[in-house]
Amino acid sequence: MGSIALNTINRVAVIGLGYIGLPTAAILATNGIEVIGVDVNQRTVDAVNAGQVPFVEPDLGVHVAGAVSHGHLTASISTPRADAYIVAVPTPFKTDRSADLSYIEAAAEGIAPQLIGGELLILESTSPPGATEHMAQYILDLRPDLSLDGADSKPAILVAHCPERVLPGRVMIELVINDRIVGGITPDAAEKAKNLYSVFCKGEILTTDAVTAEMAKLVENSYRDVNIAFANELSVISDKLGIDVWELIRLANHHPRVNILQPGPGVGGHCIAVAPWFIVSAAPEEARLIRTAREVNDAKPEWVFQQVLSALELLPPAAEVSVLGLAFKANIDDLRESPAIEIAAHLAEALPSTRFNVAEPHVAELPAQLLGRSNVKLVPIDESVSRSDVIVVLVDHDDVKAIEIEQLEGKVVIDTRGALRREPVLNTLDA
Repeated sequence: MGSIALNTINRVAVIGLGYIGLPTAAILATNGIEVIGVDVNQRTVDAVNAGQVPFVEPDLGVHVAGAVSHGHLTASISTPRADAYIVAVPTPFKTDRSADLSYIEAAAEGIAPQLIGGELLILESTSPPGATEHMAQYILDLRPDLSLDGADSKPAILVAHCPERVLPGRVMIELVINDRIVGGITPDAAEKAKNLYSVFCKGEILTTDAVTAEMAKLVENSYRDVNIAFANELSVISDKLGIDVWELIRLANHHPRVNILQPGPGVGGHCIAVAPWFIVSAAPEEARLIRTAREVNDAKPEWVFQQVLSALELLPPAAEVSVLGLAFKANIDDLRESPAIEIAAHLAEALPSTRFNVAEPHVAELPAQLLGRSNVKLVPIDESVSRSDVIVVLVDHDDVKAIEIEQLEGKVVIDTRGALRREPVLNTLDA
């Protein structure tokens, strides 16, 4: 078996134009590669072809508009012929918390008919160990005339995994500066994927095998999840003992080898809230700490819910509640797996006669979980605060942190993010 030529890649198809796929497509196109973005949502396709971004991400709009105007980026519903394919589709978990690979399989079905051999296929989606192999085998089942290594004189395709490791709100910066891990099913696949990412990535690109690359992403997310769980558990303990958890963490973080993260109402987003379960599913008996951290963080929304109920018990029946923030983190519009939405929906359902004044400055309408509820209204932040008796801070958006102390006089404040504190919290990491 000879080495497969690492030929130049001129055209890339990016499957999935979401929070990772579109920035990846845009950064490749900005660097001169012809990119066709593929998405099942016609509105997304139309927006990209118009040079517009269908969600909030700083600096992405400039890249997309520039790449489209120069003819380097287009979007389509159908999968085209290309030299390389980057699959960046959702990988949610099922009811048993194992990974749902149906979106990856759907992407593979679109790619398979276009292959002639020699193409590079990269899975970027956060995936359980073995998902890249699964995608490769799924394609080979559809195209038995192809191979992964050129055996039996069959044309080979090169398949690799390159997990994203960017922070929403800083995606266009971190795509360039962060180190990347590339895992190939074969060494040639890893090398060719590394060559493609080196077009825009200034960080170190580390190569390994596909399953190790998959696990590395899950480990990174689980490390964060465990540390956030420690902070969240501290907040519950501190409340029971009558201690200000924000002051407690500030003081503890003065130790030179301690850097506790900040607690919140839970953990959201597709990565940290989902990826640890992939490890637990792969090794259920061994992943004890990872499972416990997930359970701690998954339980936090219910704790916040009970805090709000307790506050309302001391107020007149006509009391209104301000819900500040629905996104899973500050200053973005990403609502995936958001604990804030879970809390708001639970409150609205449990208290149908209570009005909830929801303020989320980064969305134009309520999400499906809240839409249609007569007791939930989407309003500006100032209105939400002024007319409410209980203020529940679920996201520390800059607009939320700008609320003046005078606006909170006479109100019950449940601040799950420490956003309304005026003392600095000593911490260098963003939870």
